[in-house]
Order: sequence, then C-alpha cells, then structure tokens
Amino acid sequence: MNAPTMNDTAMNDFTTPPGHVAFLAKRLFGAQGELLDGSIARLEAGGGGPVEPHTHPHDHLFIVVSGQARVVADGKEIVVHEGESYRVNGSTLHSVWNDSTKPTVMIGLSVGTKNTK
Repeated sequence: MNAPTMNDTAMNDFTTPPGHVAFLAKRLFGAQGELLDGSIARLEAGGGGPVEPHTHPHDHLFIVVSGQARVVADGKEIVVHEGESYRVNGSTLHSVWNDSTKPTVMIGLSVGTKNTK
C-alpha cells in the first residue's frame, strides 16, 4: 500500500516557518479548549457513524489526513478535505461519513468545553 500524498488543493495556504528549510506548514486550528483525548481513524469507502447521529458534552475536532469526510451536524453537511480540519459542537446531533470510493484517514480530538466539566 502506498503512503497517502497531499494533492495540490490540499497544499494551499502552506508556508515555510521562519528558520526552516524545505518545510511547509499549515495552521489547522488555534486554541480550542482542554484536550480530552485523541485517536486516528480509517473510514473505509461508505463507512462512518454512528448510524444514528448522537450528542455528548465534548466537541470533536476532525483533521483529515487523507481522503475526505462528510460531517453531518445540526442538519447541515460539510465536506472536510485532505489537509483541512473542522470542529463539531458536541451538543448538536452529528455523525461523520466517507462517501468517496477510497479510504479516509483522519485524526479525531475530543475537546472539552465549559459544559464538559
């Protein structure tokens, strides 16, 4: 299996930080709150969940490493592409899906809010 590569669109907004050489970086997010946990997920084509959208006290911060993910939150849909991130308010009904024909790899961070404690 070949390692995923970032496509040209995903490379938009990358810059070289001061003092770096042959190094590109893109800020995905700023301060988000208390980091509760994190995981890496592989969503096969057509995979995702939960099947029934859910809520909980913490938020999710999804970072798509390769592929794309369709996030359904509060009745709205957003497609998060490779090299992008999206924060989901945990108090709204939500789920995440891979509607493409290739696997999606993403990092999911659980972020505490004032209501988490």
